[in-house]
Amino acid sequence: MKSSLTNSVILITGAASGIGRSLAIQAAQLGGQVIATDINEAGLAETNQLAGGGLMLHRLDVADADAIPAFASRVIPTLAGRPLILVNNAGVALNSGPFSETSAEEFDWLLSINLFGVIRMTRAFLPYMLEQSRSGGGGSHLVNLSSVFGFAGIQGQSAYCTAKFGVRGFTETLRMELMGTGVGVSCVHPGGIDTNIARAARRGASGYVTDAMHAQTTTSFKQMARTSPDEAARQIWTGVRQGDTRIVIGADGRLIDWLTRLLPKSYTRLFKRQLEKTFTP
Repeated sequence: MKSSLTNSVILITGAASGIGRSLAIQAAQLGGQVIATDINEAGLAETNQLAGGGLMLHRLDVADADAIPAFASRVIPTLAGRPLILVNNAGVALNSGPFSETSAEEFDWLLSINLFGVIRMTRAFLPYMLEQSRSGGGGSHLVNLSSVFGFAGIQGQSAYCTAKFGVRGFTETLRMELMGTGVGVSCVHPGGIDTNIARAARRGASGYVTDAMHAQTTTSFKQMARTSPDEAARQIWTGVRQGDTRIVIGADGRLIDWLTRLLPKSYTRLFKRQLEKTFTP
């Protein structure tokens, strides 16, 4: 289902930085009315300034199960039957080491944002999107950000991979359920994107990850992150407008997608050897 940003309302979570910021700026440039949300109000204000003003800004914590329905009840009446493009982009990272060193609280914290935030936002806004489509409007579209970590399980990323595999499964299920409804569905799998997500990752409380290890992770991620947020956003909007259901970003993203499908068992060994070359214990 192709979607046009012109005359649509584009609601983006995690719009204070990174891919979310670039998505918001480009959506406004393409003629959409942008509702930019994030827990970081200062970052939202900067996004709005970079976009030249005109964005609707809302502080929203997608981990807050009560805040999302209240937010939706305020926003939906203002949509006035226009197409809604909902971009579930908000996400965080956790640098805690292996699963055995990751506390239940840390695991739950990440899932509450990266997975259940996507589910909560979809539950709150999908009824409007379906009704808008049934009324003959059309053009509403659900865009969920997974990751290449939704293709491959990677050591030290048990919570993140669980969340991103979950986003992928959830989105692909909705893709089937929403066939014929007029509501488009896209699952996005970025490879390495040059954002601050690694540097800003929450450190595990167990102490397994030392300062040196965290610094090395940040440096190595920076070296591997070859795609800019602006380019990632450009590819996402191109995919949405073309009606792509699966948007894989970056040469590294396409390589990991290809390897995990071609070598579903042995990719684990290949990736482990590569990680051991990149990171010291």
